[in-house]
Amino acid sequence: MSDFDYDLCVIGSGPAGQKCAVQAAKFGKRVCVIERKQVVGGVAINTGTIPSKALREAILHMTGFGERSFLGQSYQVKKDITVQDLTSWCQHIIRNEVDVVGAQLTRNDVEIIYGEGALDGPHRVSITQGGREQTITSRFIFIGTGTRPLRPDDIEFDHEHIVDADGILTLPRLPRTMIVVGGGVIGTEYASMMQAVGVKVTLIEGQDGLLSFLDHEIQEALQYHLRQNGMTLRMGEKVVKIEKVEANINTRNSTGVLVEAMLESGKVLRAETLLYAVGRQGATNALQLDSVGLEADKRGRIRVNKHYQVLAPKTAELAVAAGAPSPVGAGDQPDAPAFDGHIYAGGDVIGFPALASTSMEQGRLAACHMFGVSFQSFPEHFPFGVYAVPEMSMVGWTEQQLTEQDVPYESGIARYREIARGQLLGDEDGMLKLLVHPETKHILGIHCIGTGATELIHIGQAVMALNGTVDYFVNAVFNYPTLAECYKVAALNVVNKLSHL
Repeated sequence: MSDFDYDLCVIGSGPAGQKCAVQAAKFGKRVCVIERKQVVGGVAINTGTIPSKALREAILHMTGFGERSFLGQSYQVKKDITVQDLTSWCQHIIRNEVDVVGAQLTRNDVEIIYGEGALDGPHRVSITQGGREQTITSRFIFIGTGTRPLRPDDIEFDHEHIVDADGILTLPRLPRTMIVVGGGVIGTEYASMMQAVGVKVTLIEGQDGLLSFLDHEIQEALQYHLRQNGMTLRMGEKVVKIEKVEANINTRNSTGVLVEAMLESGKVLRAETLLYAVGRQGATNALQLDSVGLEADKRGRIRVNKHYQVLAPKTAELAVAAGAPSPVGAGDQPDAPAFDGHIYAGGDVIGFPALASTSMEQGRLAACHMFGVSFQSFPEHFPFGVYAVPEMSMVGWTEQQLTEQDVPYESGIARYREIARGQLLGDEDGMLKLLVHPETKHILGIHCIGTGATELIHIGQAVMALNGTVDYFVNAVFNYPTLAECYKVAALNVVNKLSHL
């Protein structure tokens, strides 16, 4: 009989915590999940991934955005779309997802304890709720507390005029104009959604381009699409001051207030609403890490090794990539996990890539490692998905990475306008690109922008994981008409180029 109350205590019921708990339960372990809110699912289901994607689908449906190439740019399914129209759609999906996650945990006999969890010793966790406190013991602890939007103290967030990524989902009305500060994934997604629903958007990004991790050709295509649809992009600009100012605006939705953003270059921009989306902060304050000799970095992120074990502070400082799993510190000495390695962490709280999909896998792998169960994983083939309008996805290397590493490659491109399905969907601007090694013909990277990009990428991901070559796509037969045909067209494009080398 174990001396501990549980074999595993998971703090946080987001994607990482949920999958860690379920995997451990399937190993026959006694598991509990501590959730500070009264609903499970974490940020992903309640304020982040699912709500934002639900909002995107609601906007695309109600505006008829995808049909405008056939019916004209002024076409709209529903006139006078309101925030209530959009949020009612989102809430329906959120409720369903909460039910699904709750049922999955219950079905696997995972105990859900509602309250604020904090470390109270190497194997102890205290739980506070409504003034009551209890303490449990656990052989292993997994931290999956996620993140929250970064909110500088000098910005007056008010849930109406100046909002963060959580606040945009509860806006009282759709503004006519919006400034989005931050061209990362969240900022780009919301900026493109608001533009699609008819809001005039100005997007400000400190770097020279949006989403620098994307393949440059996809990045350029995205920026072209956004500008063509009417968005103003202010690249290489830094916001130095944000404040509300009174304005004489004579519209029925006017509140008499505008938000003013002053740029380092001296430009002054005004809009009815400003979305501040410059990074996120690890939700680690309540964990009391210092009480057990642990620490988070200045952005609240916890550093872990390749097994997702929390690192001891002196070695955590040596981690190569902030927030990213890194098995090696300075020199040739491996990073040492804290205590006896029984505390793990995963998901957004450990930093990049901070995707729901990778968080789920991190939770699963952590559970396998802590209980000594063998597993297989393909981290080099983790896909990225950006649910902007248009959506984008990638797996593997980008052209710039291959060039920097002196890896030879050839590229092949298929454009949606060449594909019958692309014509049927009214998407003539989408594209899929293959990067192929000229000698081995192995697939090095796949990049896609356009309708269904986040689904389409998985065909190539599977071929890469199975060590397939471009010849598979040349010889494969795809249903007609489908977007999957892009793989064959791009593959033939590569082979034709290689035959002339």
